[in-house]
Amino acid sequence: MLYHLFEWLKAQGINFPGRNLMDFITFRVMMAVLLALTITLIFGKRLINVLRRRLAGETVRDLGLAGEQAKKGTPTMGGLIIILGILVPTLLFARLDTVYILLMLFTTIWLGAVGFTDDYLKLRAKRQAAEKGEVYKKSDKDGLAGKFKIFGQVVLGVTVGAVLYFNSNVKIWREFIGTPGPSETEVITKTVNNKTKHFVATKEPVTTIPFVKTHEFNYSKLLPEPLRPYSWILYIAIVVFIIVAVSNGANITDGLDGLATGTSALIGVMLGIFAYASGNFNFADYLNIMYIPNLGELSIFLAAMIGACVGFLWYNSYPAQVFMGDTGSLTLGGIIASIAIIVHKELLIPIFCGVFLVENISVMLQVAYFKYTKKKYGEGRRIFLMSPLHHHYQKLGYHEAKIVTRFWIVQILLVVVCIVTLKLR
Repeated sequence: MLYHLFEWLKAQGINFPGRNLMDFITFRVMMAVLLALTITLIFGKRLINVLRRRLAGETVRDLGLAGEQAKKGTPTMGGLIIILGILVPTLLFARLDTVYILLMLFTTIWLGAVGFTDDYLKLRAKRQAAEKGEVYKKSDKDGLAGKFKIFGQVVLGVTVGAVLYFNSNVKIWREFIGTPGPSETEVITKTVNNKTKHFVATKEPVTTIPFVKTHEFNYSKLLPEPLRPYSWILYIAIVVFIIVAVSNGANITDGLDGLATGTSALIGVMLGIFAYASGNFNFADYLNIMYIPNLGELSIFLAAMIGACVGFLWYNSYPAQVFMGDTGSLTLGGIIASIAIIVHKELLIPIFCGVFLVENISVMLQVAYFKYTKKKYGEGRRIFLMSPLHHHYQKLGYHEAKIVTRFWIVQILLVVVCIVTLKLR
């Protein structure tokens, strides 16, 4: 809003100090981080107190884990703090006329609503038990049914995929070798290193292949020639799968104080670099990556997300004063997946979302092996002492804070590897 206000004031011929500041993405990125931090730090404590008064405390199952009983009564639904810290700076400092910002605002609000509904239904079950004088026992049947969570994620995936495929404002600019003919309706000409280059706008379902010199892949090539007009169906299906997988991965990872929050903030830094580089013509040309106009605005959204996560860590680091709940974890996972797709770096997800992936796989392996051995031997056996993986290390006797810190270190390494792919091909 401030960007558009400054543009309107300049259009009216009104001169004032700092009138050109909003033209610089870097300035708006810094302001978004600072404002997100301020919002989460100031309003975080107030929201925690409100949640405590409304019996929004976490009920912890007895799993035999060190320190788990101390978590009883810790407020959940803290993801509201993160969502507020993302939305307000984005609305103030980002350009609201870009399709990418509008899509990410929708993503944040939609998955935030899905996660909030789940957390609220759990809270309602707890309050009803308290009103009856009963001892509340946490159950998987409380909250939103799993199929409805998946449905919410699928709706988001279809929306994101359809917008990116069909919206006329979503374009990739590629260098055109030779002189563009009259059939090329959208052409820009740039002088790079004293050489004139022509770039044309294209709309194709492509992604980036890491560590490969000719590093683009068109999803339509997965289909036989007669079916390629229907490649939009394949593309949307891929987007749905990615969003469901990453969102649930973030949800499963949210099991230790600060683990999902810190991991998401680190991923946000990397995605912010990708978004800024792809949205800047000079950087895109130098790094030989896709130039996508207006993509740099996403770096403002990601700056707000990073600031909100870091500010939330003030209360969520060990020992946590608040948990983000599904309100935060589903939202952060959906944001990460959506932006990875927008910047065409979804094939890097197994690397930079490696923590989410390993946590997800540990659960799937544990369940599958337990069922297999129970069927074969009559007694279920386990690969890990407990899943997800972070609980396995707790069972081994590692302190919760040490586990989280080491997972963060692993995440930093994964982020660095992904950033290196910008040049290592």
